[in-house]
Amino acid sequence: MGSKMKFNRVLDNLKTYEAGKPIELVVREYGVDEKDIIKLASNENPRGCSKKVQDAVCKDVSKMNLYPDDSMYELKEKLANRFDVQSKNVIVGAGSDQIISFGVHAKANSTNKVLMAKTTFAMYEIYARQTGTTILKTPTHQHNLEEFLEIYRQNSDIGVIFLCLPNNPLGECLDRDDVYKFLDQIDSETLVIIDGAYQEYAKFKSTKKEIKPKDLIVKYPNTLYLGTFSKAYGLGGMRCGYGIADSDMIKSLMKLRAPFNITTLSLKAGIVALDDEKFVQDCIKENFEQMKIYEKFAKDLGFDFIDSFTNFITLEFNDDKNSSEISEKLLKKGIIVRNLGAYGMNAIRVTIGTPEQNVRFMEEFRKIYLNKMEG
Repeated sequence: MGSKMKFNRVLDNLKTYEAGKPIELVVREYGVDEKDIIKLASNENPRGCSKKVQDAVCKDVSKMNLYPDDSMYELKEKLANRFDVQSKNVIVGAGSDQIISFGVHAKANSTNKVLMAKTTFAMYEIYARQTGTTILKTPTHQHNLEEFLEIYRQNSDIGVIFLCLPNNPLGECLDRDDVYKFLDQIDSETLVIIDGAYQEYAKFKSTKKEIKPKDLIVKYPNTLYLGTFSKAYGLGGMRCGYGIADSDMIKSLMKLRAPFNITTLSLKAGIVALDDEKFVQDCIKENFEQMKIYEKFAKDLGFDFIDSFTNFITLEFNDDKNSSEISEKLLKKGIIVRNLGAYGMNAIRVTIGTPEQNVRFMEEFRKIYLNKMEG
């Protein structure tokens, strides 16, 4: 038998993205009844998606044998109208993750560098490392634009900058005016990818946080804005996202897109989802009402949280408590959260669930937390 096949060396130190534990795994490994499991790890909309979307997808289910309209004309037109841009400024992908990949592979290479916050969406680094580029990170976990600028000024060969607004997995969000002042200082040859996966939540909580794609196209043609139907619209399982940018940039990104890169039913879901804005706003309103309960809960038990502009909250613990142990004990109770220990933080990220799910989380968490303190 011959020696093992050798692959591109950039894969040697590339970590595999670890998604939140699926319900099925918890059933298998912990013996918890599936009906008793609540998943608060992947920032899915706990209310699901709009009934209008469900009905439309069910109606079109017999069309699964057909490829989607590869021009994605109707979805692009609706997104263009929503953001007051033109359809030529829009590209559609299998989740916004795929658009991240397009942006990185269009610009990053072994001769330049990619800059991002210390703690942010893991796929930025994974996609970037695939190109052989060098990764630069700010020293502190949350987005700090002064740190970004200092690193940028010290490195003349930065090809891509990532800004996650609001930031996943921490939840903080920069003010729009500060972001625009930052962009004023970035060279036109540096691609700035602005990930707006949670923008629907951020602008609901504070209009100061809203990033408008039209502003970016007019003022900063070196920016790529990302959006998704996976969060506020409740379509995580359909994998439908989009990018908005200058038309010349979109033309270049389209060269990286495979044909029929989202499904027929995903395309239908995205089109119809944009018609039910009331559902989305109701979900977001409930999200922040429930988040206030989490904030009070944290204050009452005496631990910290990061002020969040998303549909999740990051809970930070003192040294006498351990996020890995807390996460494991919650799993045994059938509650799935995201442990941030891998990011060097003693913290967990908790998706804001339904009121019933949140009550159960807090009941179980309180028992685990207080027992640990007493122990």
